[in-house]
Amino acid sequence: MEWETVIGCEIHTQLATKSKIFSGAATAYGAEPNTQACAVDLGLPGVLPVLNKEAVRMAVMFGLAVNAEIGKRSVFARKNYFYPDLPKGYQISQFELPIVGKGELSIELEDGQSKVVGITRAHLEEDAGKSLHEDFHGMTGIDLNRAGTPLLEIVSDPDMRSGKEAAAYMRKVHSLVTCLGICDGNLQEGSFRCDVNVSVRPKGQAEYGTRAEIKNLNSFRFVEKAVEYEVARQIAIIEGGGKVVQETRLFDADKGETRSMRSKEEANDYRYFPDPDLLPVVIEDDFIEALRATLPELPDARKLRFIEAFGLSAYDAAFLTGSRELGDYFEAVAKATGEAKLAANWVMGELSAALNRADTGIADSPISAVQLAGLIARIKDNTISGKIAKEVFEAMWNGEGDADQVIDKKGLKQITDSGAIEAIIDEVLANNAAQVDNYRNAEPDKRGKMIGFFVGQVMKASQGKANPGQVNQLLKAKLDG
Repeated sequence: MEWETVIGCEIHTQLATKSKIFSGAATAYGAEPNTQACAVDLGLPGVLPVLNKEAVRMAVMFGLAVNAEIGKRSVFARKNYFYPDLPKGYQISQFELPIVGKGELSIELEDGQSKVVGITRAHLEEDAGKSLHEDFHGMTGIDLNRAGTPLLEIVSDPDMRSGKEAAAYMRKVHSLVTCLGICDGNLQEGSFRCDVNVSVRPKGQAEYGTRAEIKNLNSFRFVEKAVEYEVARQIAIIEGGGKVVQETRLFDADKGETRSMRSKEEANDYRYFPDPDLLPVVIEDDFIEALRATLPELPDARKLRFIEAFGLSAYDAAFLTGSRELGDYFEAVAKATGEAKLAANWVMGELSAALNRADTGIADSPISAVQLAGLIARIKDNTISGKIAKEVFEAMWNGEGDADQVIDKKGLKQITDSGAIEAIIDEVLANNAAQVDNYRNAEPDKRGKMIGFFVGQVMKASQGKANPGQVNQLLKAKLDG
């Protein structure tokens, strides 16, 4: 039997406000446990929540960016459940009347095609605290610093059909919220995390299968891996004569598998009701239009501009607009050098590889856009070859100075003097007389491959400093002469 996978995502985006959604407590990451939880966050008797207007502004900005319906009247509700990291016994969220309604987002697939994923809703809510299970000798510690941190939960339609599509959707939302400046997008710190709902059904069947929800995925790769495992698990159960049960599961990244966490709750299990301490949020048209006027250039528009203005391929443009910081970096290098394609190659190649090895982001790159532009300028004016440029880049990455300083210090300037290159070529040809004879006796159509041997010898003799273009030109003239 052929199976179809059905996937929907719930992305929890921590909004980049300085204070919490209903209190003035700080949201900064990394504070000592339980030092940033005030009386409101703890739900102590006699305290009242006050809505953070900045969280509302950020939610509306997201809604405008995905062409969604903005809820002119949204209501906060109490979502009741008992867990150690939720001291109030309920979470303030939105249920029937969210701040952002139906919208859509376009994602790019592996084959270059685009696919539109529907957005069901996006609602504001407060985060819970965090349970810590290590270093407590079999007990659990509770850190309530995160309690009350503002979240925008973005719920997609069940429009994705593979782990790759789910990961592409997660990347696109990440790109969008960081571009808007409403989230720092830090997956390691939990600022951006995803719950994935996965089910399978026989191909052609309209009815959805029973779904499992995989919680708290904080990596694009983990989303893809978790979906792949879960799909295989559900198909094996059904084909073995069993039934998939609706439940919440966790992904074990070390084992590459999902495991059961608890049975899946339904909305009525939470006994939602409007929060009596918070008035409905009423948004005026003037507020919405003022925010619309402040929207930055969005990733899709920037991608199109990069293709048209810089002549980049759709793939390169999509990669370089994956984050606002990366797009800004590339654009600065491209404008400074006038060599957009060369700039794209270096940003996507050497720079991205170095950032991955160092497990750091573009914002923390030890090589600035100005410095990389300086390196590309030395390639462009033939001061160094592309091969030597990689050596210069490594030295720059290690803090040895800018391109000109490294080139001077290490004596890496390219040899462009024809006489000096000819002298090296003559020596190489004299030392390889047999290969010269083989070349000259070969058919003309085979000589192209054979000349590579001589080029390699010349570059080796010049310690990689000879201008490759001149080497090829002079070698061919001497060998064919």
